[in-house]
Amino acid sequence: MGIGWGELIVILLIALLIFGANRIPEIARSLGKSLKEFKKGMNEKDDEIDKKG
Repeated sequence: MGIGWGELIVILLIALLIFGANRIPEIARSLGKSLKEFKKGMNEKDDEIDKKG
């Protein structure tokens, strides 16, 4: 089970109504940067574990 196209469209429409069209790209960029930093941190953690192991 996952999110289907219908649910995704509803979520995007709600986000558009809440934040406005001008803020959506800014929020998406921030989310992308956050995910990138999270993945980077997870990779660094794995590298530290490999060095110790």
